[in-house]
Amino acid sequence: MPRSSFLPPPHQPARRACLGLAAAWALGQARWAQAGAQLEEPLADAVRSALSAAVSGLAPPEPVFASTDARIAYLRWLTTMSDRLQRRKPDWEVRRDFLQTVWYEAKRAGLEVSLVLGLIQVESGFRKFAVSVAGARGYMQIMPFWTRVIGDGDAGKLFHMQTNLRFGCVILRHYLERERGDLFMALGRYNGSRGKDKYPSLVLGAQKQWQFDPQALRQA
Repeated sequence: MPRSSFLPPPHQPARRACLGLAAAWALGQARWAQAGAQLEEPLADAVRSALSAAVSGLAPPEPVFASTDARIAYLRWLTTMSDRLQRRKPDWEVRRDFLQTVWYEAKRAGLEVSLVLGLIQVESGFRKFAVSVAGARGYMQIMPFWTRVIGDGDAGKLFHMQTNLRFGCVILRHYLERERGDLFMALGRYNGSRGKDKYPSLVLGAQKQWQFDPQALRQA
């Protein structure tokens, strides 16, 4: 896009100032992200179609429970995780919506919720608008090429919470299947550092902070 399209008219100094603040804020977000980057690889048509189907049809992440006990367990998890996340996300409604969406998307992809939270902590520090040097975006640091390969091509949607979490969980599940269940290798592939131990160790270490033991909670 030409630079001139970003310049405000001369009679709008306030808007110019706002744009400057926004640019500085975005730069700070980019510096904060410590992620690597998924590498674009050829996908078989069947895999591409399956992944496209898996990221489509976003709907409000409303948990469904098979029993009252399951719902109570979820509410205990939500309360515990909310307490742990409060320093990073002070607003209760923001925390609740975020945790509910993480829980929903992780379960949908067959992933441990604590693993997804640990990955988000390492990838973006729970910052919705984080951008890495490589251009990865959002909570789970999704590379924009994924929206072209399996989405509608609109990389801007990667800053939408549920879209970002949906892509991240589906991509991690895809890498787990490619690595035949080897979590260490799948995490390395997610970060673009397959075979190196630094990133998987960071994620698995962070995961411990988000594990939940309902039995321990009852005994407390």
